[in-house]
Amino acid sequence: MMASVEDRLAALETQVAELTERIATGTPGEPPPTASGTFWALDGLKQRLPPGSSGAVLYTGTVRVGELNYDWQYGRTVDDLLADDWSGLAPTLAALAHPVRLRLLREVLGGRHGTGELADIEELGTTGQLHHHLRQLAAAGWLRSSGRGRWVVPAERVVPLLAVLTAIGR
Repeated sequence: MMASVEDRLAALETQVAELTERIATGTPGEPPPTASGTFWALDGLKQRLPPGSSGAVLYTGTVRVGELNYDWQYGRTVDDLLADDWSGLAPTLAALAHPVRLRLLREVLGGRHGTGELADIEELGTTGQLHHHLRQLAAAGWLRSSGRGRWVVPAERVVPLLAVLTAIGR
């Protein structure tokens, strides 16, 4: 009886070793599973695509600005993106197409929320010009008033803004 238990224990040890190796190296013909590989997000997206899909686009981010954390993930299929009418996106993109507005967004994300603080930055122009740019960014949804003369980048826009800047800065 004792040999039988020892044989069974040895067989279990062999199976555990094989399973451990399989987990570490993946299944034959597939790359090993990893959370730290170069394309870990892309690999995860590909695994979630339905068969025959034209693909998908995903952006995600985790951002800490001051005391605030922003976690965001959004994706769309290529078929859905190509079926959309893109012309309605022009005003949102156009609001970013000015150096003063980009600087304003960077300053607000960096902690300068008051119109007075922003007006102290010479490169942003006159008070009238500053208010014009703030209104343009607010109308496009890139800024939101958080009280009298105070501005924030809406939480749902922080990671998308940084993703756009990452994409065009490439």
